[in-house]
Amino acid sequence: MGTCGIVLLTTASPKPWPLRSSSPRALPVPRIRCCSVSELSPDKLPTSIDFSVTGGAYDFSKATTSLTNEFISSPKKVTLLRHGLSTWNSESRIQQAKRCKKALENIYFDQCFASPISRAKQTAEIIWQGREKPLVYLDSLKEISLYHLEGMKNADAKQIYPKEYTIWREDPANFIMNGRYPVRDLWKAAKDCWKEMLLSPGESFLVVTHKSILRALTCTALGLGPERFRSIDINNGGICVFNFNVRGEAMLDALNTTAHMYSDHVYPG
Repeated sequence: MGTCGIVLLTTASPKPWPLRSSSPRALPVPRIRCCSVSELSPDKLPTSIDFSVTGGAYDFSKATTSLTNEFISSPKKVTLLRHGLSTWNSESRIQQAKRCKKALENIYFDQCFASPISRAKQTAEIIWQGREKPLVYLDSLKEISLYHLEGMKNADAKQIYPKEYTIWREDPANFIMNGRYPVRDLWKAAKDCWKEMLLSPGESFLVVTHKSILRALTCTALGLGPERFRSIDINNGGICVFNFNVRGEAMLDALNTTAHMYSDHVYPG
């Protein structure tokens, strides 16, 4: 038998335990049976489960995975932040960034990683102003590239490139452009980014970047594949928080927290 993974309790008698008793009675002694992880492998789960729909959540070999494949120096906390609105004017974006700065002012960060693209860069610079260590810009945090669909309005893209647009909206993992799969590339970038950040010195990191790569970072941390690209959404200024153990395994602490965007909420340190 393999490593014990789950403990199941069974009773010696099929009869239910009494809720009340007028005289002392010996309760049935639970029997403990250990199940190996191999006994709970995906191929032994009910065949009615559609894994293409559920994603990695039912796959025990993927649901909890190390993002580093090696031990890290200490447990770490990573706060992910999406940049301010890109469709408003610069003043509005600055105001959003200042809200985020105020909301995070009580939290100590050892480092801040940011995308070098202007929207995220500007947000990161405002939030990080006054902190000692320099910003670290990572190309792996850049936004997804959609090639000639880049910057097009949805209505125009749907009319000019109907096939590509439909795949992009309905099956993004299989969306192909210029011989590449942008979402699959994004997943690889996210995995590379996680490893680089988690192997960096420090225990608390801030990450400022864009919506698509944030989706990829969140999904890869949860063991979900690129087919789950649209299963998670993150608002401008939204915050996600992950805690990592020394094996580089993630535990989600907060997803798309936005209280600070419509109030004066400040998160505790």
